[in-house]
Amino acid sequence: MPKTAVFNMAGEKVSELELNESIFAIEPNETVMHLAVVNYLANQRQGTQSTLTRSEVSGGGKKPWRQKGTGRARQGSTRSPQWYHGGIAHGPKPRSYNFTINKKVRRLALKSALSSKVASQEMIVLDALSLEAIKTKEIVKVLAALKTGKKTLIVLPEKDDVVYRSARNIAGVKTTLVSTLNVYDILNCDSIVVLKDAVAKIEEVYA
Repeated sequence: MPKTAVFNMAGEKVSELELNESIFAIEPNETVMHLAVVNYLANQRQGTQSTLTRSEVSGGGKKPWRQKGTGRARQGSTRSPQWYHGGIAHGPKPRSYNFTINKKVRRLALKSALSSKVASQEMIVLDALSLEAIKTKEIVKVLAALKTGKKTLIVLPEKDDVVYRSARNIAGVKTTLVSTLNVYDILNCDSIVVLKDAVAKIEEVYA
């Protein structure tokens, strides 16, 4: 089983933790990770863009000129797509971009993303993250001690409003729960800081 160091808030190694190899040490599957990211981004789209067709543009009721004899091309309306101020042909209309992927594929993508972070030594396990009050400085100090990257994802086992509100104002730092962990957030960060209890919860859910 792969092992990883467990650090405290001062950035000191306090112990080692054995990771479940079926989650944190598999061969990353790039295809399913790409599919999961595309799925996540597609589901974030609002799909509210809309253009006016020739039937929705105001005006254009009268035929611009007679059908024959003018030497110009025949026209039935000044609101046809080829006219300035005309309607848009085949333009976007409100629609849903959502699609679902197979549950097994989604789980494999998450395991692949976690394994890739462990393999590249970008996953840091923290024994605990307890703050007495909402202090952004404290989170900054912890991340500096852990030598995290510019973009950091903090994974909590359960909701902690003090930690969330302390970290939300730091550029490049995002907090998430085990229940809302997704492939896009994992791959989009330079470092992923996972609490020791969160590791246990991930193994409980995905093992």
